[in-house]
This record gives sequence, C-alpha cells and structure tokens, in this order.
Amino acid sequence: MSLTLFSTDGCHLCEQAWSLLEQTGLSADTRLEDIIDDERWMAAYAVRIPVLLRPDGGELDWPFTAADILEFTRVT
Repeated sequence: MSLTLFSTDGCHLCEQAWSLLEQTGLSADTRLEDIIDDERWMAAYAVRIPVLLRPDGGELDWPFTAADILEFTRVT
C-alpha cells in the first residue's frame, strides 16, 4: 500500500510519525510531502500535521501509534 505523510521541515511530531512508519516497516512505501509545496495542502493540513493519507482518501491524524498505523493500513 502506498501512503503519504504530510509534514513540514522542523516539525518534531512529523519526525516522530516518520519514526513510527519505520518501526512498522511502512516507510519504504510512504511518500513524505511537505505541505509548504502546495497551497491546498497548506490550507488542509497546516494545523493538523502530521497526517497520514491512504490511497482511498482515508486520513489518520496525529496523535497515532504504530498499532494505529497498522490498523489504518488494514483495508477491509
């Protein structure tokens, strides 16, 4: 499954979220997108990052755990 993690430079919570993705083994399948690169992302995520996005549009807002990520990626 391909995921997207919306973040920005200097965001310590985003660094923690990336670390959780590494722990779950999902970082290789996750694109890291800086919200500063797109006005729509900035408008949608400026006060919510880090946010994990599934291809079907599902979003997982911080705070989340490694277990939350695994459950989020389990598509039924």
